[in-house]
Formats: sequence, structure tokens, C-alpha cells
Amino acid sequence: MSTASVPLPNWINYGLIPLINLLLAFLVSGLVIWFIGQNPFDAFVSLVQGALGNGESISFTLFYATSFIFTGLSVAVAIHAGLFNIGSEGQAYIGGLGAALVALSLDRYVPWYVTMPFAMIGAALFGAAWAFIPAWMQAKRGSHIVITTIMFNFIGAPLMVFLLSHVLIVPGKQAAESRTFLEGGQLPKLDWLINIFGSSIGAAPLNVSFLIALVMCFLVWLLIWRTKLGYEMRTLGLSPTAAIYAGIPYARTVIIAMLISGGLAGMMALNPVMGAQARLGVEFVAGAGFVGIAVSLMGRNHPFGIILAAILFGILYQGGDSVSFDMPEINRDMIAMIQGLVILFVGALEYMLRPTFVRLYQLFGRA
Repeated sequence: MSTASVPLPNWINYGLIPLINLLLAFLVSGLVIWFIGQNPFDAFVSLVQGALGNGESISFTLFYATSFIFTGLSVAVAIHAGLFNIGSEGQAYIGGLGAALVALSLDRYVPWYVTMPFAMIGAALFGAAWAFIPAWMQAKRGSHIVITTIMFNFIGAPLMVFLLSHVLIVPGKQAAESRTFLEGGQLPKLDWLINIFGSSIGAAPLNVSFLIALVMCFLVWLLIWRTKLGYEMRTLGLSPTAAIYAGIPYARTVIIAMLISGGLAGMMALNPVMGAQARLGVEFVAGAGFVGIAVSLMGRNHPFGIILAAILFGILYQGGDSVSFDMPEINRDMIAMIQGLVILFVGALEYMLRPTFVRLYQLFGRA
């Protein structure tokens, strides 16, 4: 019998195996740092202190994690329906346009808490719209969702550059960006949240979108595991043939799943556009859509796991900057390598250790 079909307790599947894979990733990273003549322990201390050492560092970590939660949820929803949406990068980019148009239209007239729900809807609608054509092509024409979503990433980027350079640009300025939003179009910082723990948020742009991301995690959990649509999506993801035989409409389920996935990706734009930059600029997504793939895989496509994985990658991003500053020999390329090793061991080599754990569980666990 294949070890892949042997059931293991959830605490092994979703806890122990990912943890050991993560430790292996850090072990290999430490060996590489040691090979270049640096102290791996000092690098690890710098990483942790830079990401979690004070209120400002924690706030920066959670700011990065917010974007990764949105894109991780986007990828997870599609995966549950048997779809591999790697277009979250482009969908988030276009979602930023929706959020910015709302902010530019309302920031002069209403406070932020009135603008925010309309901006959420705008970002979600624009992100979903960008996912619709790949979804329709997959559902109706059999075009592979991976290929079409990749293509739409590359279509979205020049489209946004054109709009920012020729339509939304501030007259008389050379920077390809919109005007700065007024206070009614900016999401407030969560300084009160950090103050509760006796610390200060400092210059970190942690904002209300973090709370929105947590709410979306709960809603995605409800959707996937507590609704008829979620059941249909999971059935389709496990066996399209069985789902169609059971009467689940294939095309409708695929399109709806991708619209939800694109909408979640689009909402990621709330964090940098209305929270950090208070304007729409070029390349504000900064790779968060692709990081979302690793976050979803590491989090086992479950909202709670995605939160933990997003925080881990937030630690790597924020702590990596600290390591590069404290230890110049470990540059940004080395930090990217460490992130890649985490993705390799926790994502691509997810089941590398499973056969060993199956044998150990069969030997000792039942006893």
C-alpha cells in the first residue's frame, strides 16, 4: 500500500510534518550562511529581533502578513475547486485600480469608514473581473487555468502602467502614480492595537486591512466547510468526474470559485494602496501574489494555517531586512534564497518525510 493513502492523525499531518520541514529549511539555510563565513546563530537572532523585537517590528511583520493572507486565501479557494490560480498577482494589481477609483471619488466627501466598504467592493469586483476570462476559458473551452492566469498577469502589468502614466497621473508630475488620497480615502493605522500591549507602532503602516483579512479568513472557512457551494467546490476539486456525475454544474462552480478567488486577491490592494501608500502606484503588489501560493500550500489551504504561514513569511520579509542591515555579507539575494528554501521544503517537498512518519506511526503510534 502506498504511504500516501495511509491516514495519519491531524497533529502529524498539519503540525509535526510542516514544522520539521521548516526546521530542515532553516538548517540548510544555516549551513549556507556558515559556508560563506558567517555565524548562523547570529543571523537567526538578527532575523527574530528584526521581525519581533519591538512593537514597530511586529507591526511591519503583520503588515506584510496582511497582504499574504489575502493572496493565500485567493489561491486556497481555487485549489479547493481543483484550480491552480497563479494569477493572484495580476488580480491584486487590477483590484488596486478598483480601490483607488473609489478612494479618489469619495475621499473629499466622506470619512474613511464610509469609503472603506465601497473600496472593498471595488477591489473585489475588479479582481474578480480580471479572473473571469480565465475562469470562463477553463469552464467553457478547456483552456488550462495556469496558462491563462499567467498570461493575465503580464497583461495586467502594462495596462496599469498605461493607466497610471496617461490617465491617473497628476498633471505636471513625472511619477506614474495617482494623487495622494485625502484622509477620507486612507485606512487608519492600528496603533491602538499595538498600544494595548504596551508598545508603539512607530513608522509601520499596519492598518485596518489586517482586521479585514482576519474576517475574510473566517468567511472563507464558512464558505468552504459550512455551505453547499463549498461542498460542491471541494467535491469538484477531489474528483471532477464524480462531481459531474452527482449533478454538480462544472462550469458554474469553476467560474464562481475563480470569481471568489480573484475578489480575495483584489482585496489585497487595500493594504498597500489605501493603508501604506495612500495612492495608487506602479508595482505595489511586489510579488505578494506569488508568495500567496507558498502561503496557501504551507497552510494546507486552510484559513488558520494560512494565517500562520503568512506571519512566517512576514517574519522572513521584515527580519530579512534586519539581517541584511546587521550582516552586510548576507545580502537580499541570500534572504530570497532562505525564503526559497522554506518554499521548497514546506511546499514542493511537502510529503518528503511522510513515508518515514507513516512507518514510525505504524510501528509505535498504534501501540
